[in-house]
Amino acid sequence: MPMSPSNREVRLLRFGVFEVDLAAGELRKSGARIRLQEQPFQVLAALLQNAGQVVTRDYLRQTIWPADTFVDFDHSLNTAVNKIRESLGDSASSPRFVETLARRGYRFIAPVDSITIASTPAHVQGQENDPAPSSFADDTALHPDLHVPVPRRGLVRALFALIQVMYLIFYVSGLAHLHSADRVASSFLPGWRTLVIVGAILVTGAVGIPLRFYLLSAVAFDFRKLGGTFSRLFPFVLVLDQLWAIAPFLLLPQIGVGLAFAATAALLYVPFSERTLVRMAYSFSESAPPNALTR
Repeated sequence: MPMSPSNREVRLLRFGVFEVDLAAGELRKSGARIRLQEQPFQVLAALLQNAGQVVTRDYLRQTIWPADTFVDFDHSLNTAVNKIRESLGDSASSPRFVETLARRGYRFIAPVDSITIASTPAHVQGQENDPAPSSFADDTALHPDLHVPVPRRGLVRALFALIQVMYLIFYVSGLAHLHSADRVASSFLPGWRTLVIVGAILVTGAVGIPLRFYLLSAVAFDFRKLGGTFSRLFPFVLVLDQLWAIAPFLLLPQIGVGLAFAATAALLYVPFSERTLVRMAYSFSESAPPNALTR
């Protein structure tokens, strides 16, 4: 027996930073609505409801285009798929969401989360106009991997870029004041250990500068595969950042032991912050190859 309108359940389909509300007929990106015409939306809904499976052209013709509709079906379907790709920032040559299977149909290749939310009866909605401070909106868009509200990608990318600039300043400053670092290190660790510290500053600074310029340019130009690239670079970035986390101790005469410890503790967490920021801005579906499965 069908459920009454007041108790009907609303289905949300989420993939990456996108969300499709089947009941409202809306496509959203990071909570913002994206305009998509009715037929392209119906095609997208059919692909999402059969994610990972081949949706044939005949199936789309029977379910979306009525038998008495006299249109060029092939042209209409191709136009609808092109509009879907345009809305998702996808491409036919390098698909991240919609894959074309020649002479067969289409397949949605990104992972899709299906969420069922019970709608609130009309007479109850009036009682919820002043909700308790601890309540949260059910339709808040959540990041599919981190389970936090989806932030603005521009802000996330800016924070990531600022971290890269911070490390560039570290490297350049460390190399420019190498003699001062040698003097401070020799006062605490005389002999060959001083040479090790100075050598570490030279090597990691020389390697870190091009690495930071690469990450800075990648996020500046919104390189869509940065998520996968950074995940492969992360072990190296982690080691590099942990070594430079002790850099405040080279300023020990100026800042003291307490502040040096506090700064080092904060810097130890920075590489994990970088990884989280990359995951927020570049979801798995944007960085993974098509067979494994915006602003």
